[in-house]
Amino acid sequence: MLHSTVNVTRIKVLFAGICSLILAMGIARFAYTPLLPIMMAEAGLTHAGGGWLAAINYAGYLTGVLMASCIGDTKLKDRLYRWGMVIAVMSTAMMGITTDFTIWAVSRFIAGLSSAAGLMLGSGLILNWLIRHSHRSELGIHFSGIGFGIAVCSAAAIVMARHTAWDMQWIVLALLSALLLIPALVWFPPPPIEVAREKQPSMQHAPPNAKFMRLFTAAYFCAGFGYVVTATFIVAIVNAEPILANKGSWVFLVIGLIAAPSCIMWDFVARRIGDVNALVIAAGLEVVGIMIPVIGWGLAGAMIGALLYGATAIAIVSLTLTMAGRYYPAQPAKMMGKMTIAYGIAQMIAPAITGWLASTQGGYEIGFYVAAGVMTMGTLLFYLMRKAQ
Repeated sequence: MLHSTVNVTRIKVLFAGICSLILAMGIARFAYTPLLPIMMAEAGLTHAGGGWLAAINYAGYLTGVLMASCIGDTKLKDRLYRWGMVIAVMSTAMMGITTDFTIWAVSRFIAGLSSAAGLMLGSGLILNWLIRHSHRSELGIHFSGIGFGIAVCSAAAIVMARHTAWDMQWIVLALLSALLLIPALVWFPPPPIEVAREKQPSMQHAPPNAKFMRLFTAAYFCAGFGYVVTATFIVAIVNAEPILANKGSWVFLVIGLIAAPSCIMWDFVARRIGDVNALVIAAGLEVVGIMIPVIGWGLAGAMIGALLYGATAIAIVSLTLTMAGRYYPAQPAKMMGKMTIAYGIAQMIAPAITGWLASTQGGYEIGFYVAAGVMTMGTLLFYLMRKAQ
């Protein structure tokens, strides 16, 4: 009976985490990707403006990450996580009530803050809860919420494409996010009750050496660059091809559907061959996934690229943040935050560069080539980590 109760509690906690990532990452953050083309067509958004809004979103995310990395109080983390979920709903609704670029920018910035609350604070609190309750310290199931979120946004964009204006699409997604808010708050585990230090379970920090962390941080910066360019612009670049018009949301849907189970799959791979080896393989496959849609091959190329990117990009985040959290199990969000600062800087820089290149070159292809090159460097850095362990 006790075992059954423990399993039910674990399922509720993991489901709350999945809902939080669908809300904060999938909708508040990545709904912008499938809606970018229709906003450019109907709301007057330019290539450069689209890139700047994405960069502003990641600036908000980076700000949230910096805040998370400085917070040690568990109760404060819990409160900020819950406020972040509420803000995620509000920021989504804001996008649909105006055409004012300044308000859009504010919305994207606070959406970035909320995504940091979901990804950093929420993930850290759940990993801490899993460790404290003697569950396996893996976040693959939790991070599947990002993939599910991408799939939900893509499916909604496909369904609403022909009959719903761009602004009402944002409002519909805001209503959906309000429903997700309920389990994300109600079933999320409360912070642990403070007990005497000698009665607390031992959670020893086990940080790696300095060389390993330098390589790890640099590699994760490269991963952030490669990840964000495709995540932000894949729908726009696919739709720009005459033979692939209006297929971009389908490609993004495939990315989400593959990303959801991939995080769990890579947990199993990491168990067999080690975390670092899994990162090397995943990063190499992501390079191919970034390149194929811009090389050609029509819809088949776009779908193959989506499969490879979806199977690796979110999984790299999951593997990296889980590793970082294990190094400091008592305060996993702080180490996750420090790693994600590098990732967040890349996510802020890359969309602005890609948007600028698109406005000057007439398309996103050069930006994807740059992203693939940076991701190739990241793959090499992940490989070099093997000798630094």
